[in-house]
Amino acid sequence: MTQPFFLRAATADDAETIRLLTREAYAKWVPVIGREPLPMVADYAEAVRKHRIDLVEIEGRPAALIEMVPGADHLLIENVAVSPAHQGQGIGRRLLAHAEDVAASLGHREIRLYTNKLFAENVRLYLKNGYAIDREEPFKGGVIVHMRKSV
Repeated sequence: MTQPFFLRAATADDAETIRLLTREAYAKWVPVIGREPLPMVADYAEAVRKHRIDLVEIEGRPAALIEMVPGADHLLIENVAVSPAHQGQGIGRRLLAHAEDVAASLGHREIRLYTNKLFAENVRLYLKNGYAIDREEPFKGGVIVHMRKSV
């Protein structure tokens, strides 16, 4: 990625921005799985209160986000969303690296995430960035891929 970006913690005032950005980023998956992915229908007013959501801004505008949930012994990446205008620029990889820093700062040695098996480009991105497939499980007529990475 050539553009510099600013990363900041989301606040309650960002819930609608998070919802819109996530819907925009995930829209391409609706025809692939035949329904809206769960991040498109999540309650972000609640999520911003309960989870750590960091927003990426480019030129003062929201471009991406990562939603993380600290667990007892790991950090869960709940959502990575990059607006279509900024996909393919390395922002997702930078957000994954950011999650590693967050996990380390919390004393966690592992990051976990999950994605739909049909989101093949996401599975490849995670594998390329050191994640391993832990298991697969059926979900709403599809398959969820659970992945993990040691940090």
